[in-house]
Amino acid sequence: MSGPLVECVPNFSEGIDARRVEAIVSSMCVEGVRLLDWSMDAAHNRSVVTIAGDPAAVVEAAVRGAGKAIELIDLTRQQGVHPRIGAADVIPFVPISGIKLEQCALLARQAGLEIWRRFGVPVFFYEAAAARPDRANLDDVRRDQFEGLREAVRKESTRRPDLGGPGLHPTAGACAVGARKFLVTYNLSFDSSDVATVRAIAREIRAASGGLKGVKAMGLLAHGRAQLSLNISDFEVTPISQVYRAVSNLALRHKVALVEGEIIGLVPQAACERESDWMRLLVGFDAQTKILEHRLAAPLAWPADR
Repeated sequence: MSGPLVECVPNFSEGIDARRVEAIVSSMCVEGVRLLDWSMDAAHNRSVVTIAGDPAAVVEAAVRGAGKAIELIDLTRQQGVHPRIGAADVIPFVPISGIKLEQCALLARQAGLEIWRRFGVPVFFYEAAAARPDRANLDDVRRDQFEGLREAVRKESTRRPDLGGPGLHPTAGACAVGARKFLVTYNLSFDSSDVATVRAIAREIRAASGGLKGVKAMGLLAHGRAQLSLNISDFEVTPISQVYRAVSNLALRHKVALVEGEIIGLVPQAACERESDWMRLLVGFDAQTKILEHRLAAPLAWPADR
């Protein structure tokens, strides 16, 4: 594929019903777009899809995926284990080659406008696409989740969406659309079900608490184990090995042990550190299917729309 190449990684608030998720993924099949990865996480009730291709085609694919999620997901009938404000919760655009972050921010603005126009779901812009400095951080946008935000937007003008509103969509909430660098989503599980301990580790490691730069962290219970869910926003500044060492040291202090790691979605080749402790701990990691550059060369087939 010649010309600029952009990645988009929509996160949808459904990780249990495979038929719904397949329908959402299938709806994103647009000429000029490659399907690189998609996964469901029942513990977080969330699915993550990775697509890449021509910028205009990727925008259209993302908007169609959002539309299908809006049609199929009712937030009033579920609880968010993972923070969420919408059925199509976050839609970030990421530069791969031949395109800059600033241009991805413009793509995010286009996608947000189409989501509002076509489906009547209000939009917040975040990170590089943020329309206001207080919305650069996604955590600030998603504060209080769907249940709290739907009340806040009616009472506080500062919480209202950038497009649409002031109220949220009654069942699909709102959509956060942004532009960012590569983000590595990394989960670590412990030999304990003590979520309070892992939440204490999360507080110490996250950037917002004075921890590691560009790291977001939260503790939760997943598959019967306490889990640390991490977002590493700049692996060049804060390598994954540095994050792993810091967590290992804190785990030792709290008398818990790491038992396995997991990469959600794809990871760039440059972020991989072969023979490192963190990579040896990964479960089900296949370089051919989990490394971005390999998947670009051999994309997935689109699921059939059943």
